[in-house]
Amino acid sequence: MVMIRSEKEGLTSDTLLQGRVQLLQPSSGLRAGLDAVLLAASIPAQPGETVLEAGCGSGAVFLCLLARIPSLRIVAVERVAALAELARRNAVINGVADRVTVIEGDVTQLDELRHLAVQHACANPPYWPTGTRPPEALRSQATHTESAGDLKAWATAMARPLAHRASMTFILPTTRYLDGADALRAAHCFGVEVMPLWPRPGSVSKRVLLQARRFSHAPDRVHQGLILHDGSGWSAAAAKLLDRGEALSWG
Repeated sequence: MVMIRSEKEGLTSDTLLQGRVQLLQPSSGLRAGLDAVLLAASIPAQPGETVLEAGCGSGAVFLCLLARIPSLRIVAVERVAALAELARRNAVINGVADRVTVIEGDVTQLDELRHLAVQHACANPPYWPTGTRPPEALRSQATHTESAGDLKAWATAMARPLAHRASMTFILPTTRYLDGADALRAAHCFGVEVMPLWPRPGSVSKRVLLQARRFSHAPDRVHQGLILHDGSGWSAAAAKLLDRGEALSWG
């Protein structure tokens, strides 16, 4: 994953997936990177399906997903007006505006979502598990949540348009994986799969991918996980996702 920065009008112009994705994003505050690419790689979408993303920010996740599967339809929700407009702008820059609908609003308050037909939902939900709110306004809005109840509200809202056996995927701090699993189950998404992300061999996991399916009867599973770095850079498995934009295998 390479990010190239060029600052203009308070934004940076970056690239993801070795230049396949062009991304304008705020030069300070919340910035997309590793988490966005990994979340996009983890979504088991197929050509022609519709994906709902909650809290899309400037659009990094759905842009990486469309780089892998160009025929998808994306419905993205973002409550911060400036970021919602930036996500639309990025969709135009990447030539995918005809496949992307960005809705400005709080995902928990949008009744129109229930009328969609969605095969996959995903989010990098708001969190700030310890300490004080970060000072930047955009970062504070996008990273702080008051309680695990907020995460359940997000999952429940995201689940309303999901088809039977449709998937929901989160990326979260590992310290919040139990909250994430509880939120998925509260949204009637079961068969929770846990994919730890290890910074390097022998290290403690700091991030985790969680995925479950609507009304599934499958048992929960904890996977071996993904090691991100080896001694010289990305691991071979991570490079497939972060550089080449391939899908993460949940098998």
